[in-house]
Amino acid sequence: MRTTKLITISLFPDLLKKVDEVAKEESRTRSELFREVMRRYIAQRSLKRLQRYGEKQAKKMGIKEKDVQAIVDKYRADQGND
Repeated sequence: MRTTKLITISLFPDLLKKVDEVAKEESRTRSELFREVMRRYIAQRSLKRLQRYGEKQAKKMGIKEKDVQAIVDKYRADQGND
């Protein structure tokens, strides 16, 4: 039984040409490239969501970007003193 789903997407011809060039250079299939692209896109989207959450929480707590390294350093030092 197939473990993947077959989909159809539309690409502009110039983009498809570039995809095919990369696939050939890397000895990969189009499918492998698109799977990697989607994994990276989803990971990047998750990271952006986490960053927005962190920014909101920092704002609520009055933490400025310049304060972050000192907070991290103090936390790490405290963890080493257990």
